[in-house]
Amino acid sequence: MASQSILTADKDWWRGAVIYQIYPRSYQDSNGDGIGDLKGITARLPHVAALGADAIWISPFFTSPMRDFGYDVSDYENVDQIFGTLVDFDTLIAEAHRLGIRVMIDLVISHSSDQHPWFVESRTSKTNAKADWYVWADAKPDGTPPNNWLSIFGGSAWAWDPTRMQYYMHNFLTSQPDMNLHNPEVQDRLLDVVRFWLKRGVDGFRLDTINFYFHDKELRDNPALVPERRNASTAPAVNPYNFQEHVYDKNRPENLAFLKRFRAVLEEFPAIAAVGEVGDSQRGLEIVGEYTSGNDKMHMCYAFEFLAPDPLSPERVEEVMEDFAAAAPDGWACWAFSNHDVMRHVSRWGSLVADHDAFAKQYASLLMTLRGSVCLYQGEELGLTEADLAYQDLQDPYGIQFWPEFKGRDGCRTPMVWDSQVAQGGFSTVTPWLPVPVEHILRAVSVQQGDETSVLEHYRRFLAFRKQYPAFAKGEIEFMEPQDDVLLFVREYGNEKLLCVFNMSAAEGAVVLPAGDWQALTGHGFVSNNYGEKIDIPAWGAYFARLA
Repeated sequence: MASQSILTADKDWWRGAVIYQIYPRSYQDSNGDGIGDLKGITARLPHVAALGADAIWISPFFTSPMRDFGYDVSDYENVDQIFGTLVDFDTLIAEAHRLGIRVMIDLVISHSSDQHPWFVESRTSKTNAKADWYVWADAKPDGTPPNNWLSIFGGSAWAWDPTRMQYYMHNFLTSQPDMNLHNPEVQDRLLDVVRFWLKRGVDGFRLDTINFYFHDKELRDNPALVPERRNASTAPAVNPYNFQEHVYDKNRPENLAFLKRFRAVLEEFPAIAAVGEVGDSQRGLEIVGEYTSGNDKMHMCYAFEFLAPDPLSPERVEEVMEDFAAAAPDGWACWAFSNHDVMRHVSRWGSLVADHDAFAKQYASLLMTLRGSVCLYQGEELGLTEADLAYQDLQDPYGIQFWPEFKGRDGCRTPMVWDSQVAQGGFSTVTPWLPVPVEHILRAVSVQQGDETSVLEHYRRFLAFRKQYPAFAKGEIEFMEPQDDVLLFVREYGNEKLLCVFNMSAAEGAVVLPAGDWQALTGHGFVSNNYGEKIDIPAWGAYFARLA
């Protein structure tokens, strides 16, 4: 039964929203099995409310054999027993709405688990009712796979099935067969799944691997990618997946029509929004532009520009934002620096920075003042670093496959730390599914809460500051010429014009303000020395002003 929301039916709520991502296995264990669950999330929602986030995005909690920890779904319309029940989910929705928090859930519909009843039936023969629900193909005459497509998790994207005497396609693990969205029946059934969760009261969706939904019907080989065009933004550098131009195994034009069908279902319900994950190392922003154009497909998308290893600089920030504006002139972005798939950004970009907390505070503030919506990943509000795990502690098949050059995603998925005085940081009463690093315990919520100098209190303070000025959420952005390592841009909305200045270096910076009567803003936690038209900004500092 759908919950009664106390939130206003604002169809535009998502534009400029701050969305807090929860990885359910690692947020809060409520039943002492070492794995986080829905009741645990519900119990910790006051933390999200105190932070000031507008919504939560919950990574998959559906029934699953957990080969890829929930991103391999075997029942789209139920909760896996390790996470709880549908009743627990309904309770979570009701409590989130009571606290003024919207709930988005992760939809993984490019592929399912090989244990899903649809695939179990599909693989029984070439003539059953669901024979064409997945991507099947005959072997080449020599028995090798149909083409050269590769899996992100290593090796061929094709696995042999001895019953059908055919190969099936899997962009990820062999236990994650790709669904055939060229089949209208598959599309119809997946849209039924969307309606199922909307009727339960969800406020939106995050669509996993949105550009992987369709494959080339002719199964043409991907062309090789010249080495100078390769990058590690969506797959680690050690993965040969980066050696191909992925024009046939994903990024297909047929997806646009399906996304319109998907959006039409969302429009049947009030104030729903969706954000898509676009994973492509060469055409990411271009695809984002396609998927968010016309106000009839995705509300917003994110690519991997700010989730990639490339360090940030004033020039890099401006480049990404202007590339997005060019690729998606009428689209809307959703930016994140960290998530469940990449190294935490304070380690990825700030491992050599001496003042860890100043760095974490500045990057949080930068993220929350860029044009677009924002995703914060659990634990980043504590300044958590990437956990350095031993090989024997790994759970992620991706890391196990490419160890030690790529250590996988477990380092960003370790349990949330709540209380430094309690075993396992208050996450669980037993040894959890991934270890809790000692250095994380020292950054627990209990340690930082109430300390105005802490990273946590900075996140809370800055979120409150951001909400005072509509230009931060919905305004245009205009970049000014950087001054050494100092980034300057203006956010403008209606009559409101805000100047944002970030010293992205470990040395004090001096900045000449642009022309105008700029009045310094307060309440954000940063301190700068203002000498009229010139300001001195500390290392990893920031300055904000409004045009009078």
